[in-house]
Amino acid sequence: MRVDMHMHTMWSGDATTTPDELVGAVQETGIDVLCITDHGTTNGAFRLRDDLAAVGCRVVVGQEVRTWAGEVIGLFLTERLPHGLKPEEAVAAIRGQGGLVYVPHPFDPMRSCLRESVLVELVEAGAVDAVEVFNAKTSLSHLNELAASLADRHGLARGAGSDAHEPTAIGAAYVEVPSFDVGDAGSFLSALRSSSARVVGHHYDAPRQWRPRIVPSTKAT
Repeated sequence: MRVDMHMHTMWSGDATTTPDELVGAVQETGIDVLCITDHGTTNGAFRLRDDLAAVGCRVVVGQEVRTWAGEVIGLFLTERLPHGLKPEEAVAAIRGQGGLVYVPHPFDPMRSCLRESVLVELVEAGAVDAVEVFNAKTSLSHLNELAASLADRHGLARGAGSDAHEPTAIGAAYVEVPSFDVGDAGSFLSALRSSSARVVGHHYDAPRQWRPRIVPSTKAT
């Protein structure tokens, strides 16, 4: 199964991908599972599950949360995470929903990466499930390599995502894993840890074509 673990839709506010564009991108790329990780909301992920299921793609509900120390992603969420959380609070909130704690784009100064001292503290406390070892928007390959080294040193699952903010970027990076229960966080984590799991990707950060659009509400529904 091909899983893009980190991408955004127009619900993020800073992304442009509409539901129709998302469906088209999935059909073109053959992605089997999209982790929709919009900033500050889960509304888009919940709204798009049926649309994508109709074209053979399953959705993992996620959210990218900005803390004072940088960003953390929660996967397999059941509800929106509130604003203003501290890193340890974000982890507790994600785990409280039975979700996975995923650290995106570590070490990339061009992204809101988690402060290294905080990242190490969380990892050593066993509070991180997976690390993004390939972010398609990270232009310097050694930064992805640093992330892979961190994951390997601490026995963490390796993740990858396009970090797409526009439709042509979807699927630029993903993990290829054995079949798993898309509704079960533990099943996915086991698949990520499988010896046959692999990271696939290339750098892709095309400029976004901004256009007038209505940005959906990010309030909990």
